Amino acid sequence: MSAAELDALLGDAWDDRNPVGHTAVLAADERQDMLAEGERALDEYRLNAEFVPVAYGGRLERADRLAEVLRTVWRRDPSLGLGYGFSSLIASVNIWTTGDEEQRRRAAGLLLANGRIAAAFHELAHGNDFAHAECAAHPDGTGWRLSGRKEIVTNVRRAEAMVLFARTGPGAGSRSHSQFLLTRDDLPAGALRDLSRFHSSGMRGVQLGGVEFTDCPVPGDALIGSPGQGIEVALRSYQITRSVGPAVIVGPLDTALRLAVRCSLDRRVYGGAVADLPYVRAVIARAYADLLAMDAFSAVILRALHLEPESMAVYAPAAKYLTARILLDAFEDLRAVLGARSYLRQGPYAMFQKLARDVAPATFAHVSLSAALVTLLPQLPRLARRSWLADPSATPSLFDPAGDLPALSLERLSTGMPRHDGVIGALTELADGVPAGDSDPVRRFAARCRDELRKLRDGCAALGPADLTIDASPAAFALADRYTAVLAAASVLAVWQECGTRYPEAALLGALDRLTGRMGGPPVLTSAEREDMERRLFDLAVARCLDGRLLDLSARSIPR
Repeated sequence: MSAAELDALLGDAWDDRNPVGHTAVLAADERQDMLAEGERALDEYRLNAEFVPVAYGGRLERADRLAEVLRTVWRRDPSLGLGYGFSSLIASVNIWTTGDEEQRRRAAGLLLANGRIAAAFHELAHGNDFAHAECAAHPDGTGWRLSGRKEIVTNVRRAEAMVLFARTGPGAGSRSHSQFLLTRDDLPAGALRDLSRFHSSGMRGVQLGGVEFTDCPVPGDALIGSPGQGIEVALRSYQITRSVGPAVIVGPLDTALRLAVRCSLDRRVYGGAVADLPYVRAVIARAYADLLAMDAFSAVILRALHLEPESMAVYAPAAKYLTARILLDAFEDLRAVLGARSYLRQGPYAMFQKLARDVAPATFAHVSLSAALVTLLPQLPRLARRSWLADPSATPSLFDPAGDLPALSLERLSTGMPRHDGVIGALTELADGVPAGDSDPVRRFAARCRDELRKLRDGCAALGPADLTIDASPAAFALADRYTAVLAAASVLAVWQECGTRYPEAALLGALDRLTGRMGGPPVLTSAEREDMERRLFDLAVARCLDGRLLDLSARSIPR
């Protein structure tokens, strides 16, 4: 099964008669329900098989394939994407990385039977600060006794099982918590109580609930890994989901751009189409450039899971942070095209307001943007002193989105600090000897990014211990922010260097223009170059939409 086959199964999203089209998606959102027909279609496709390694009967072998399939669902309905699938992925990766053979077989059997596994990590009092989680499990002979609450958990009432994060030691630090695989049928009645549903403004169809445990007996074989290993397991596992997520959220932006293009072509103002206005064309072109930057960056990160797994402790949070920022900004920019229609819950463009509400929680769920930067900060001084401007480029295959990959090797993921940064190494090689005033705009972008890297290296090398924690100064957070933009620009440059003949030059210039704009300073393109690039990008976006093709780098045909 492929993403194209899933698209065919879901059908034309714009057909009002389609039970999983936009009209049906919006109706389910108004009811605050999951799209039942969508869940049935994903059952038929056996979407859960995408989350199960091949060794256990599933299809999980390549991270880029997983992301492409999930992007197909999220392009249709982010609530369906999270509520049906992504929540089970977040939970199950902890089992694949650390669980024993029996736990893996149980999880695989449950998922392959279209079941659900909830990730019961969150507590309202502590948010993403898992080290202070209070839900506790105490040793009790051969097993454990569990007491406490978990809140804002996707599908916890509907799930047959959950991966639960609990305190198992009294002290502070990273060795005081553990993870457990719990199956509802194995817990005694009365020891677990479901809390009321938490309603939300975005992802309204997702069933957000909570559970409360009261002296609940837990079998000893429910423990994932060793006691006190909970945070370590999460940090390794989340490198997968925080790499897949940035690629997945390209899907909602693709649909939002289609809505903006349709509105600009259909709506009449000042005696002509909205698309006749230069400002509107520029907004659409820039949002399209943002999508292409996200797609190229996330493609490199997904391939790094296979080819550079030792670097994922840096690459995964960097991708999570920057793509979320780009996504939110692009949606706000596109509101200028739709105007008041961007808030309407009825009519041909009503899908935009749903997508805008849905992507907001998607960008901070699992880890907030500030938490992603905090994860990066301690690693930047070491890379600045030992790697940047010194390391060689990563293997060229890292930068070919269509290239072959070895099977995903979860045991190579590490929570340690990476020693090398091969993506930045690619930038160093591409910009070697290029003067800042080169006549070629691509070479000018490379020189600009190299110069930004030099400043970034000096700033990060000077960071002290006080600037490597949640209490870091705003200036330290700004350095981490700039690193993500440089990393993304290096990825884009290297992708085009490796296989740019497949992609339009305007896409490269647009993506680099948007990313260097996030670094500050004067623009790299002249006014005439930018105007020409944006004209070509707008025309490309319109052509892709009218031809029924995706707006991402694949340009794959979809039902229409």
